[in-house]
Amino acid sequence: MESSSSCSSMVADLPQESFLQRTLERLSSTQSLELTAEEAVPVAVVALQRYLSEPTDGQHHEQQLDSYSYDVTITDGLWRAKCVLHPSLNQLVHRNTLRTGTDIIVRQCSFVYNERRLGHGYICIEKLGCSAETSSVLPRINNINSLPILVKHGMERNVVLQSDVPLQVSRKHYLSLWNNDDPEGDMWTTGYASPDPVLDVSKVTLLSTLESSFRVSWKPLPLLVKIIHKSRLRYYGKFGLRIDYPYQAYFEVADQSGTMSLVLWNELCPEYYQRMNVGAVLYLQNYTLKQSYSNRSRPQMDHHRMKSFTSVEICLNPRNPAAAITVVSQKSVLPQWGLPEVSYQFTTRSELEKLSNGSACDIIGLVTFVGRIERVKSKVNKAPEKYWTYRWVHAVDGTSDHPFILELFSSSQPEIFNQICPMTYLVSTQMRVCQVEGSLPYLTSSCETEIFITGYHKGQPYVNDPRVKSFIQWTKTLKDNTVLQKTAIGGHYCYPPPPQIFAQSAADASGQVPLVAASDLKRELESLQYREHKKLAIQGQITAVRFTKNPKTTEEGREVSNEPEHTHNDPSAAQPATEDCPISPSSGESQANTRKRRPLFSKATPSSLNCASTPAKRRLDYKNSKENEEQEDEESDSAYEEVQCEQQECQDSPALSWKSSSWSKQREQISEHLHQGGLHPDSLSHRFTSDEKSALMQWSNLQPTRWTSQIAARDALPRVPYPGHYQLTILGINKQIAVDAAFLPVVRSDDPRAVGLSQDPHDNSMLSCLSSGFLCPLSSTATDRQLTLRESEILATAQDLEDTHVVCVLDLCQLGGDKVEVLINKVYRVTDVNTIISC
Repeated sequence: MESSSSCSSMVADLPQESFLQRTLERLSSTQSLELTAEEAVPVAVVALQRYLSEPTDGQHHEQQLDSYSYDVTITDGLWRAKCVLHPSLNQLVHRNTLRTGTDIIVRQCSFVYNERRLGHGYICIEKLGCSAETSSVLPRINNINSLPILVKHGMERNVVLQSDVPLQVSRKHYLSLWNNDDPEGDMWTTGYASPDPVLDVSKVTLLSTLESSFRVSWKPLPLLVKIIHKSRLRYYGKFGLRIDYPYQAYFEVADQSGTMSLVLWNELCPEYYQRMNVGAVLYLQNYTLKQSYSNRSRPQMDHHRMKSFTSVEICLNPRNPAAAITVVSQKSVLPQWGLPEVSYQFTTRSELEKLSNGSACDIIGLVTFVGRIERVKSKVNKAPEKYWTYRWVHAVDGTSDHPFILELFSSSQPEIFNQICPMTYLVSTQMRVCQVEGSLPYLTSSCETEIFITGYHKGQPYVNDPRVKSFIQWTKTLKDNTVLQKTAIGGHYCYPPPPQIFAQSAADASGQVPLVAASDLKRELESLQYREHKKLAIQGQITAVRFTKNPKTTEEGREVSNEPEHTHNDPSAAQPATEDCPISPSSGESQANTRKRRPLFSKATPSSLNCASTPAKRRLDYKNSKENEEQEDEESDSAYEEVQCEQQECQDSPALSWKSSSWSKQREQISEHLHQGGLHPDSLSHRFTSDEKSALMQWSNLQPTRWTSQIAARDALPRVPYPGHYQLTILGINKQIAVDAAFLPVVRSDDPRAVGLSQDPHDNSMLSCLSSGFLCPLSSTATDRQLTLRESEILATAQDLEDTHVVCVLDLCQLGGDKVEVLINKVYRVTDVNTIISC
């Protein structure tokens, strides 16, 4: 065993004994260290960083356990240790069970030396347990960056441990944690180089001459161009590709002769991508030309009224030859250069219906709704897998009663994308129009879309556009309090609504919701990653329905929930979940949470829709802390009695639940019952308030790569009022598997989900509500009690579901840990299904 001098740091001796320091000392004398429950103490996760994996010796690419590897930085309050996460633990990151801001218990670790490099090694965490949601370590730390980095004796020169690069040195940079499009890390530079060099513009050539120069021997003359469009980053890294920075970005540049595409390659992207913005002027030397790649997205540029040269494109490479790029500061740009102005095509909301499907436009609006960030897996079925991140946004411009409905994908602007919130002015460029039959049109991002919000408009070329100025004048007529009352953030949101007829074509499956077997649904639920959204359809019968009232809210803002999944424990009493964390999907939860949480998948048991099937005491959801335990006990007793009264009311009132006459027998015969169907707190949107802005934005965003200060308790955030929801059991058509799903109908006209919803009148039967998605008519003034009575009356018509063959469209979303959202989007009678069979 080495002495304490075997660890080095940037500071002098520390007064307390460090668990991490002691563990590193013990690793000097053993290959792998297993820690007993008495030896292990909680350590907090302060950073979680992702990068492309590399197959180990003798391992083929297709045998790769995971496409990506993770470095995790932990602290015991005295030291920080940057470690590699064993690949068998990656699933904990995929489900956001292992995440920043929480504690873990290290069960087994080893020290791995790099056999091909002297003086390099790292700790590998091989087994761990995940503790309660709130860290007991982090509140004791004033400045996390002031803590020293733990370094093994003899490796003090190992700069990797103290740099923003992966520990496995074959990789040179990190990727964004949840997508591959966003810049991540310290290597991405911003701003202009200072001062500007002296430019010789006497010998510049025009873009119009480059097409004729292609494929002939020529010496490239300098170019002086302006950027008029910019694409998001493209990461093209893959196994076996020996390129350190496999990035690419397209730009459209212009001079007085026309426009042409420009491509920025590899390590030039970290150096220049965030400095090469629309409107910037470039002085380029040592570029090359190549034939244009035809199979790529291009911006629509007819409004520029300039000739486009599309046969060749300009390439800026880091070597062979090394391109010389000068980003000219705006104050140095001279009018005599004759560079064109950046042109926009702003469209008002009142004009949107007139635009053709697929056409491009720019918009400006005041944001009224921002959805949570979700992820969707790329359809390209090859490694490494990729996810897109996106969110839904509503914005108004005063020209229509309807807002812009925007599907915004990440545009390689994470600092803006993560800060979109209600009451901000949003500009979004190069959006594509999607016309929807029977619903309002919406706009979706293109590869060239850029977004800007309040705080980022200064200096942008569009600020003097007449339509932008007109919008600003309109906003001056608004009252903040009036607009705030119509805002919302987060929660489940999906657009456009499914069509009136469910179509299944054997010849063309594109664009249709896939119809899956009940057994496939289970596999889909298990494979979902954090915030991944999928839309699937299953066929069968609805065998049971229960209406659950909206939880009552106490004066302090705590809620009494009907869901057993969400409990808050004293962080100081956090205990590890399990010894076998790598093989348990729920291993990231505390023992207390695990005991209180019903299983995701279970063999056939009494229906979870039975009002009395879940003990009432498990339905309490409130924030607990040491300082007010006695007061909380009294309040929880009161809340417990209130829930008991509600349960008794549920049992005494047949109008609040229904089950088919054959369900009791069928329930005994099914092989499996999937129980994820309860409504989760994250399924519900919140009212936006300026006081809670930071907490609401962090709640609706993805888990951050690095730990930041604690946010407000979610239970205290102001939710959009709703009377309650339905919980249904769907029995697969072969009566072998049942699945629970929640149905949250639209009941108010100010619900963001009401926008674009076809509101054709219906009879408010259970089946018509499931088919339409709303209570008819939508109300703007009804109280929760009045709406609850209406929904109870609707449940009385559930007997129409008896033995009815239906197709149910389900929205699935993995909310983190073992929380999977399963919501009914629409229910079709089989008579509303159109099957097209083609040879």
